Amino acid sequence: MLGRTVRIRKETQTILRKLAVSEGKPMQTILALALEEYRRQRFLKEANAAYATLRNNPEAWKAELAERKEWDATMADGQEDK
Repeated sequence: MLGRTVRIRKETQTILRKLAVSEGKPMQTILALALEEYRRQRFLKEANAAYATLRNNPEAWKAELAERKEWDATMADGQEDK
């Protein structure tokens, strides 16, 4: 795997190092975990914004609710829970 250099502030490096020591993991792992968490937060924020936009459009929201109702019907397809 090729390494890349990314410049970060000294304070950020100190935090990263302390987290790595306390977790017993390499700094690269801590950084990867932090970036994944940030990516997930952004995804959820964007999804929430999209749903807010959808809810603000009464016609589109009505269509969304109708589609959900159709999907809910698939849950009662005659299969018994085991």
